[in-house]
Amino acid sequence: MSRPARRGLAVASSSAALLLALAACGSGVSDDAEGAAEQVGPGYVTEGKLTVGTAQPAYFPWAIDDDPTTGEGFEPAVAYAVAEQLGFDSDDVEWVRTTFDEAIAPGPKTFDINLQQFSITPERENAVDFSSPYYESAQVVVTTGSSSVADAASLADLEDALIGAQTGTTSFIAAEQTIAPAQGVQAFSSNDDAKLALENGQVDAIVVDLPTAFYISGAELDDGVIVGQLPEAEGQHGDAFGIVLPKGSALTGDVTDAVDALREDGTLDALAEEWLGGDAAPQLQ
Repeated sequence: MSRPARRGLAVASSSAALLLALAACGSGVSDDAEGAAEQVGPGYVTEGKLTVGTAQPAYFPWAIDDDPTTGEGFEPAVAYAVAEQLGFDSDDVEWVRTTFDEAIAPGPKTFDINLQQFSITPERENAVDFSSPYYESAQVVVTTGSSSVADAASLADLEDALIGAQTGTTSFIAAEQTIAPAQGVQAFSSNDDAKLALENGQVDAIVVDLPTAFYISGAELDDGVIVGQLPEAEGQHGDAFGIVLPKGSALTGDVTDAVDALREDGTLDALAEEWLGGDAAPQLQ
């Protein structure tokens, strides 16, 4: 950053300090020792560009073929829609990869915004900013095509089934309170264990959150079936996913306004239906 030229002895030291402060405020980017860019004032990581972070790899159906630059998949589509709301052309969107943990850790960031299914929590809000939610997940019943409940159309159809879920999770509570299976909910230490039990015929179906349901049924089970979404259990709510920004980012308000506009005009619902298969997860009553 260039320093303002001196104007001889007539320039007081206080005026020079003020000029330096103003020059610093006008800077959009500074680099830390690791090369990460920290947003300052209204600036972006790269002037004239919107730098979007996502996972490595980014999984179906959130991104298709691990290539967010195509705009295919729910989160790339949301990112490009937000970019348009902010006044960027698609050619002005640049992508970077981060791990989940480093994206929500305190400190400088290599991105302006980051999307990789970050649930908004008070703990995370201590380290980063969030936009308003662009998606709220539900609890979903997953099974296989050969299961006796593959064609279940209501909660009553599941009452006599063996239902599994990861213990200590919202999924387990939803299964207990909403399905209330006659034999109780079968507890597993992880979703992977519950999925293995489903594959081995130890349970008839499992309950997981919607993103996990899409991945398990579409990528991990040979004959996966999404039976349907559960109504919210009393006192329970789906996980709200927000766009992550650096803590104190000057862009947080604008990004939230963009997300709100996309929600209000129906764009977010349309993108969720297109990429997350809204018709594939009917509401169970």
